[in-house]
Amino acid sequence: MGGAVLRVGFRRHVRAEVVPGEGTYVVSERGIVAFEDDRVEVVAPLLDGTRDFRTLVADAAPRCSAIDVALAIGRLSEAELIDGVPGPAAVPGPDALRDAAAEPAPVAGAAAAYWELAGVPGPLNSLTVRVEALGGADARAAARTCAASGLTVTDDPAQAGLTLVVCDDYLDPALRALDERQRAAGRPWLLAKPHGTTPWVGPVFRPGESACWQCLAHRMAGHRTTEAHLRARLGRAVPHPPAETPASLLLGHQLAVAEGLKWLAGHRYPGQDGVLTFDTIGFTSRLHPLRARPQCPGCGDPTLVARQVLRPVTAVSRPKAERTGNGHRAVSAEHTLRAYEHLISPITGVVKAVERDPRGPAEFNSFRAGHNQAHGAHGLTGAAARLRSESGGKGMTELDARVGALCESLERHSGTFQGGESVVRASWHQVADRAVHPADCLLHHPRQGVAPFDESAPVDWTPVWSLTAGEHRLLPTALLYYDAPRTPGLGGVRADSNGNAGGTSLEDAVVQGFLELVERDAVALWWYNRTRQAGVDLDSFREPWIDRIRAVHAGLGREVWALDVTSDFGIPAFAAITRRTGGATEDILFGFGAHFDPSVALCRALAEMNQMMPAVVSAGPGGRGYGCPDERLTHWWATATVAGHPYLLPDPATAPRARSDYRYTPRADLLDDVTAVRAAVAERGMELLVLDQTRPDVGLPVVKTIVPGMRHFWARFAPGRLYDVPVALGRLAEPTPYERLNPVPMFL
Repeated sequence: MGGAVLRVGFRRHVRAEVVPGEGTYVVSERGIVAFEDDRVEVVAPLLDGTRDFRTLVADAAPRCSAIDVALAIGRLSEAELIDGVPGPAAVPGPDALRDAAAEPAPVAGAAAAYWELAGVPGPLNSLTVRVEALGGADARAAARTCAASGLTVTDDPAQAGLTLVVCDDYLDPALRALDERQRAAGRPWLLAKPHGTTPWVGPVFRPGESACWQCLAHRMAGHRTTEAHLRARLGRAVPHPPAETPASLLLGHQLAVAEGLKWLAGHRYPGQDGVLTFDTIGFTSRLHPLRARPQCPGCGDPTLVARQVLRPVTAVSRPKAERTGNGHRAVSAEHTLRAYEHLISPITGVVKAVERDPRGPAEFNSFRAGHNQAHGAHGLTGAAARLRSESGGKGMTELDARVGALCESLERHSGTFQGGESVVRASWHQVADRAVHPADCLLHHPRQGVAPFDESAPVDWTPVWSLTAGEHRLLPTALLYYDAPRTPGLGGVRADSNGNAGGTSLEDAVVQGFLELVERDAVALWWYNRTRQAGVDLDSFREPWIDRIRAVHAGLGREVWALDVTSDFGIPAFAAITRRTGGATEDILFGFGAHFDPSVALCRALAEMNQMMPAVVSAGPGGRGYGCPDERLTHWWATATVAGHPYLLPDPATAPRARSDYRYTPRADLLDDVTAVRAAVAERGMELLVLDQTRPDVGLPVVKTIVPGMRHFWARFAPGRLYDVPVALGRLAEPTPYERLNPVPMFL
C-alpha cells in the first residue's frame, strides 16, 4: 500500500464564512469565533479537507506565502478548529483497495460532527446492546428506539457492550438481583426510567469502578420512608397513577438510548456516574451525582463502621483556620460547603435540599434542610415528627446558616442506625463491669412514669470511647443511634440529639458536642428551678451584627435581651429572648448558646433565637397563623407572658454582665480545646464519652458526646445536678422540691 499524506481541513462541526476586508467567522452550534487576519481570510476557503499543505500553499499564492499559510493554519489549530485528515498519496492499487474495504468506514456528516464535539471518533463498528424491562416498562419500545438509533439489539449478554435496563421505579426489588448478576459478570449496565413527567437516566453502573445499585437504593430509600411504611402496612406495592404522554415517553426512551450510545461509542464524562432527571413540563434538567459508598454491602466493605467504632478516639493537632461568631473551625465555611454540597439531592443525596426560610426578614438567616432518614419507616406520627425536627441552620451570615443547615442534616443522618454498627447483645448484669447504666444518662425520675430499663433483659450495646479513662465503655445502642432496633426491656431508652455534633474535624466535633451538653445542662438548671439570672449588657460586646438584629426586631415590634445562665463549668452560656411588645400575645421566643469565647456564645444564642422567628413573624391576632404544627410551641406563644414567667427577665437585683466580666484566653488549636474539655469534666469527677458516628460515604466528622450526670434541658428530674448545682452556685438556699420544678417542659 502506498504512503499517505495529511490533508488539512476544518473540523466537521464548524464552517467558515469570510466577509472580505473585515474578517473570517468560524461558525458552530457552540458559537462564532472571529479572526481579523488577512492570511486566515485567504486560507479559510481552501480548508475543505481536500488539500495537503503543499497544495494549500500553491492555491493560496500569490496572496499568501508558505509562511503566511503556516501561520494561518497555526492560529486555527490553536483554536481547535481544524484537523489533519490522512489521504492517499497516489491512486491505490488492488491490495490497498482490498485492505480499505476490510476497514470500517469513518462516520460522516452530521453524526461525525456530533462525535467530534464529544471528543471521540464515534462508533467505527456495529454497537450491540441488550435490553431488559422491569415493572411496567416496555422492553419492545426501548428496543425499537435502540434500533432506530443504529444499535444492534441482542439477547445474549456476552455479545452486548452494554445492558439497558428500563423500569418504572428505581427501587424495584428485582433490581437487586439484576445488579448482583451484572457485578458478578463484570458487565456494565445503564438504568433508566422513561415513564412519568420527569424521565430519569443513569447511572452507568460499572462493576469495580463505580457505585452499584445498592449504593443508589440506600440513598433513595432514605427519602421514601413514608412510602415504605405504607407498603409495609398494606403488604403490597403502592404504585402511583401513570402521568405521561406518548411524546414524553418517547423522549424518555430517546434520552436513555442517547446515553447508552455515547457510552458504547467511548464517550466518558462524570455525569455517567449520576442520575439525570428531565422535567418534560418545565423543560429543566438536573444531574444528581452518585458516589460509591465505601461501606456498601454490595460493592464495599460493610464492616467499616463497626471497625471504626472499635478504635480509640484520638485527638490530634488541628490549628484553627477560622474564628467567627459561629465558632472556631479547622477549615472555612466556604471549604465545608464545597466539600459536602454534592450530598444535596432528593435522589442520590443525604440531604434533600437546603433552602432559606422565606418567612421574615433576610437578616434572620434561617435555613432548613430535609435530611435523609436512612432506614427509618414512619407513619403519620413520624411524618409530623420529621416536620418538627427538620434540620435547621443559623448564623450571622447567609453562608454560615446554609452550611449549618447542611451539616446538621448530615449529622442527623450519620447518627441514624443503618446496619453495620458495632453491637453486643447482653443484659446489664452481663456487662455491668464495663458499661454505663442508661439511667445515669437519661436521668428520669421514677415519678415521671417513664418505663424502666430492664437490667435482666438482653439488649444491644455499642462501645463508646472514654476520653477521660482511655478505654471503651458500653451504652445501649438505642441510646446512641436514632431508629436503632427496639428490643424488649429497653423501656424509655431512646436516642436524642443532645451531644450530637458534626465538625470540620473530629476534634471540632468533640468540642461542639460537649459545648451543646454544657449549654443544655445550664439551661435546665435555670429553667426548671426558675432562678433569676443576670442580664447581659449587649452594647458592651460592640458587635455590629447584634445592633442590626436588635433593630430588625424593633421594626417588628419586638424587644430583645439576654440572660447569663453560665453553670459551674464556667463556660459562658446565654439565653437570648425576644417578645412582642404590643398585641394580645407576646410570642416569646428564645435561643441558647455556649462557648469558651463569650462573644461566640452570645451570637450563637441570638442566631438560634432568630432561627425560630419565621414561625411567629406572620402570626395574626390571638396567635392565629403560627407556622408550626407543634401544639406545645403554639400554646406557649399564644399564652406565655413575662409577667407570668418572670424568670425570663433579667434579675433586677443583679447588675448586667458586660463583656469585660468574662475572662477568655484564645487557644490556637482545637486539640487544646479538647484537652480543656477533658480536664473540665475530670475536675468534676465525671466521665467524657465519645462515639464516632462518622459515615465513610458522607465524610463529615460526626460524634456523639456523653457525660453521664449532665442534664438534658428536656424534663429529666432524677436527683443530681438539677438540684445540687443551683445551691452550690448560690442561686438557691436549698434544692427545689420536685413538686416546685417548672411545670412547663423545655420544648426546643
